[in-house]
Amino acid sequence: MEHITLLIGIVIVTALVFDFTNGFHDTANAMATTISTGALSPRIAVAMSAALNLVGAFLSVEVAKTISGGIIDEGAGIQPEVIFAGLVGAIVWNLLTWLAGLPSSSSHALFGGLIGATLVSVGMDGVNSDKIVMKVLIPAVAAPVVAGVAALVATRLTYRLARDRDPQDTAKGYRAGQIASAALVSLAHGTNDAQKTMGVITLALITGGVIVPDSDPPLWVIVAAGLAIALGTYLGGWRIIRTMGKGITDIQPPQGFAAQTGAATVILASSHIGFALSTTQVCSGAVMGAGVGRKGGVVRWSTAGRMVLAWVLTLPAAGLVAGGAALLADQGDWGVTTVAVLAVAACAAIWAASRRKPVDHTNVNDSTDAGAAPAEPVGVVTAALQSVAPPPAGPVAPAPVSSPSATPAGASAATGSTS
Repeated sequence: MEHITLLIGIVIVTALVFDFTNGFHDTANAMATTISTGALSPRIAVAMSAALNLVGAFLSVEVAKTISGGIIDEGAGIQPEVIFAGLVGAIVWNLLTWLAGLPSSSSHALFGGLIGATLVSVGMDGVNSDKIVMKVLIPAVAAPVVAGVAALVATRLTYRLARDRDPQDTAKGYRAGQIASAALVSLAHGTNDAQKTMGVITLALITGGVIVPDSDPPLWVIVAAGLAIALGTYLGGWRIIRTMGKGITDIQPPQGFAAQTGAATVILASSHIGFALSTTQVCSGAVMGAGVGRKGGVVRWSTAGRMVLAWVLTLPAAGLVAGGAALLADQGDWGVTTVAVLAVAACAAIWAASRRKPVDHTNVNDSTDAGAAPAEPVGVVTAALQSVAPPPAGPVAPAPVSSPSATPAGASAATGSTS
């Protein structure tokens, strides 16, 4: 076994930085609805999610194998410089979408970065096109649709079963169900997204001759990736939490429970069969489905449209950044150094821009601040769906008021309380 060279060490550190951004970028997947309805306070929610992300990282390595020996051909002459460039493209795109408060896919940013860098450095021979289609593109289209339909059906069923019950009597049970389902989503996220960084590090170790091809991730890689994504999750991506919790639709506890349960089921099933899908797209689709499923619920399709546009742009945008980085990195040590300096400068600029209008746990539920979507009337899509299959009549449970982070009962979707 050869020693780990300086370049491979840089790639490993960069991969863990990506894992960290993945954590705070995707915190909203598990906890946005739980925080927006007041089922948990923001700090407790992200702490629970971080712990379960760490646990989930140890449950499977199937997705890691898809990355390390699936979408990129490890025997096509891939060098560590290529992986480094791909990670830079993914990190920059992650931070840009975080600044905009858009729940785009960290997974697709990583795939786009790796594919773009590989195409520039190696060409089409370095990319397994069939596996990209089967294990990335098809799940990208199908997963949010499946999760959305599941959440829509679950929401309608939930309201129908509780139509004769006092909303105050059921609110506590729904909050408990939200906490349990959010925990399941966090665990599922760890089994899927933490493994992607494991796969990248394993790929770097294989290309550097440190381990043999087709190897499972070493234990220290699993531990490092799990800790990095857990730390990022704990810091919380508050801008994206606000968009998913308040910007798509006005989520109530029954909807939050239905959305999270449907999303967790899809993510866990995909992790079991090795589909490296986007947990962001799954959870966003589930939230939209839950919004349509409630009588009187309004999905803000303008916000949803911005999200879908970000989803479409993620693969090519991250690929373009990574391709440019690969051109430089292929020039030798000075090229790698230049890419590193430019990446740090870009990340610093994005961070400085975010400080102009900060969003944190104290104002994440305040929809009047920057990044939140304004109230929006029922649009054509929502009205059409409700006319075809109207949700059952019955009382609608008000948002809980026991938590300081919850929206006060009777308040409009355009205003919220600070935590």
